[in-house]
Amino acid sequence: MGAISLRNVEKTYGSGAKLNKVIHGVSAEIADHEFVVIVGPSGCGKSTLLRMVAGLEEITAGEIHIAGRVVNKLEPSERDIAMVFQNYALYPHMTVFDNMAYGLKIAKLPVAEIKARVDKAAGILQLAPYLARKPREISGGQRQRVAMGRAIVRQPAVFLFDEPLSNLDAKLRAGTRLEIQKLHAELGVTSLFVTHDQVEAMTLAQRMIVMNAGRMEQIGTPDEVYHRPATTFVAGFIGSPPMNLLDGQADGSRFTVGGVTLALPAPAPRSGPLLLGVRPEHADGAPANDTGWAMQVDVVEMLGAERLVYCRLGESPFTVRLDATLPAPANGSTFTAAVDARHLHWFDRETQQRV
Repeated sequence: MGAISLRNVEKTYGSGAKLNKVIHGVSAEIADHEFVVIVGPSGCGKSTLLRMVAGLEEITAGEIHIAGRVVNKLEPSERDIAMVFQNYALYPHMTVFDNMAYGLKIAKLPVAEIKARVDKAAGILQLAPYLARKPREISGGQRQRVAMGRAIVRQPAVFLFDEPLSNLDAKLRAGTRLEIQKLHAELGVTSLFVTHDQVEAMTLAQRMIVMNAGRMEQIGTPDEVYHRPATTFVAGFIGSPPMNLLDGQADGSRFTVGGVTLALPAPAPRSGPLLLGVRPEHADGAPANDTGWAMQVDVVEMLGAERLVYCRLGESPFTVRLDATLPAPANGSTFTAAVDARHLHWFDRETQQRV
């Protein structure tokens, strides 16, 4: 059993005037066998949170439970975890086999069991042909798989991944993401995976935790986070290009932003100042009735299968994503977008919370 429970976890550095609180009361329940991704921009506290679970950072307040045990005071070696780091941290003078087996040899496991575990992990990760090679003789993607194999042979209750794909090129990252998904499907070990890459988060996670400035903004499935962002930060961080956010005044089925009044396909949740969010892919060029929004085209960017149309709605920037099979609007022309009522997102201007 490898369930993880984070209960009002805090981390503070320094004291007095130099007090710096970097984790602000994070609470989350991660079920046994679940794959949860912690995602957020650089400096948001995601790696610090992971290192506290691992025991590499001391907890200032709160409790961390792993498999039903409070582990606040336990050493990393006592927590039944295995960690995969951003850098591979392989021993260059050892073979792939010896790198994967090293921890088991230190634990004085029988030679036959060590070989059986390494051979099984090598089979899962397609490393069997490379067991006799040194790290310098294999590719970056294969080195990362060796690092994962070293964790697998431990047979831990929990896997912790700290941005393990950051050093790989785009093609290798995509391939290794698939391998990690297959690995989790086969082993079913509870996993916490830290990344700043929203694509990794969306493709790998069963649930994701979105962090911002040491706080948990939202936890949910990728579908929930994408379709119902809890805050403007989540709305802007998840999705590429980010969600368009218009600051204006709502009045029933009309919304005024920068001197331009837009007809809404459905009434706003309340009147007064609100932020209206629309994802670029949810604004198309087929206006319904009189609810189309006219905007001026600044630049059109061709991206193969799609086009990004950068527009201006009054004084507010607005991005539209179009299928490349559709005609491209000309720079300086007027583009009329239609937005379905299902794809309007409303946020409080003051709290930035979803309305």
